[in-house]
Amino acid sequence: MPPDPARPLASPLGIIMLDTTFERPPGDVGHASSWPFPVLFEIVRGATARRVVGGQDSDLGDAFVQAGQALRARGAVGIITSCGFLAARQRSLAARMPLPLATSSLMQLPLIDRCLPDGKRTGVVTYDAEALTPAHFVEVGADPSTPVVGLPESGALRGLIERGAAYDAEALARDVLEAAGRLTARGDIGAILMECTNLPPFSKAVADRFDIPVFDIITLGRWFYTGLLQTRY
Repeated sequence: MPPDPARPLASPLGIIMLDTTFERPPGDVGHASSWPFPVLFEIVRGATARRVVGGQDSDLGDAFVQAGQALRARGAVGIITSCGFLAARQRSLAARMPLPLATSSLMQLPLIDRCLPDGKRTGVVTYDAEALTPAHFVEVGADPSTPVVGLPESGALRGLIERGAAYDAEALARDVLEAAGRLTARGDIGAILMECTNLPPFSKAVADRFDIPVFDIITLGRWFYTGLLQTRY
């Protein structure tokens, strides 16, 4: 069957990946089946999770830009990244990229907050609450007083990413649901945003358990892509 002339042929979204080796199941930013359109991956060597989360990645700017250039050469129409903490580099990296760049799921916060009823706000589940500073929020135009709950330092996600533990979906789900539960217990949370790009596999479980909208890197990437590659009606 020939392609529908009313729909453009899909072009890929580029994803700049950190230098990691852990398992990435469907739903993770780094699994191609997480996306309803083609994606391309480009790894920045030396960009470990701990360096980026800890803000020790300032010397990697050129490497990120080179990854963006490689993605453009391979046909990407826009770029996202695989770590929400790169929100801290949004403006500096976007200014140098050859394509539009959305670094972090945190970029959705101002819009989500404006969609919620009076007295409600968005809460963030993050990989590392101590490392997520007001500067990250300010850089993407979000409220620096946004409520944040971090996953446990001794938990399954830190074990997977930083200690080489095996992927344990049940343990990860328990940690994420516990963090989301602490947020919703505040009483003023109208939506939850997952900072970490490895958490979307658990977004539906959180939405179902707490009957609340949940946003993450996948919702950002889908929104971003619809503007990058429009449909003819």
